[in-house]
Amino acid sequence: MDAELSVQPVVGNRVAKKKMNWYLWGTLFILPEVVLFIIFLWVPIFKGIFYSFYTVDFVEGNHFTGLANYVSILKDDLLWISIKNTLMYMALGIILGFWIPPLVAIAVSELRRFQGAARIISYLPSAVPAIVLYGMWMWFYDAVGPINSFLQKFGIPQVSFFSPKMAMVSIVILETWQSFGAATLIYIAAIVGIPKDLYEAAEIDGASVWQRVRYIILPSIKTLMMLLLLLQLITTSQGFQAQLSMTDGGPDNATLTYLLWLNHTAFRDLDFGKASAMGSLMFFVLILMSIVYNVMQRRSEKA
Repeated sequence: MDAELSVQPVVGNRVAKKKMNWYLWGTLFILPEVVLFIIFLWVPIFKGIFYSFYTVDFVEGNHFTGLANYVSILKDDLLWISIKNTLMYMALGIILGFWIPPLVAIAVSELRRFQGAARIISYLPSAVPAIVLYGMWMWFYDAVGPINSFLQKFGIPQVSFFSPKMAMVSIVILETWQSFGAATLIYIAAIVGIPKDLYEAAEIDGASVWQRVRYIILPSIKTLMMLLLLLQLITTSQGFQAQLSMTDGGPDNATLTYLLWLNHTAFRDLDFGKASAMGSLMFFVLILMSIVYNVMQRRSEKA
């Protein structure tokens, strides 16, 4: 009996030592990534917040100005124009683009044949490089491009896709086509995970396709849809790449989003202090949105 008691602490110490070794090796493996993460992400963030209180001058040196940069942002007329355009961009992304991935995913999941091919085809637009994407859609939207040429065959007047009223809509259509494939695959994975028993019970009861979608698929992916909606809002609030490449914020600032204005302030106007203040404000807004996203994700995992 005493021998057994004396062996147990030895075995326990060996197990604990083995776990410590695993933790040590695991820490050493991720340490380079953590260091790079701090250097290239968190250091620039804190330096940006720091420089938001300065006038940045590479010749005469930086000068502390307190809240002057933030006051300058609030007094600038472009602030409200960029916020309005950003909100419009986010709203159009929901109205025109948010519903396409779940609809395509449901349609693909209902196919009896060629499901694999349909999944590949739906994802192909996401694989198009950005420079090819924007050049292609500039040609599509051209006054003598394929879209206007097709419309003229039916006697429909030429559409000016880059007019002040249409420019943002055109950009949202472009980005919806380019990005819906990845979200579609996520929805397909969620639909595939629905228990087959529910479908079998629905077929026994004589449920139609619409009834299966309404009472089985939509309730099952409702939480996922809410998470992807919030994630889309976070992503579109930072939109500037398509606006910069297609219209550079024009015409008449119709597509000038907040992040594009920040980009112009930093790299066109060379006002890095004000741009840092703009980035700091956006950073705190995104933190709040990320907190909401994480709370919703945890609730969905518990459900």
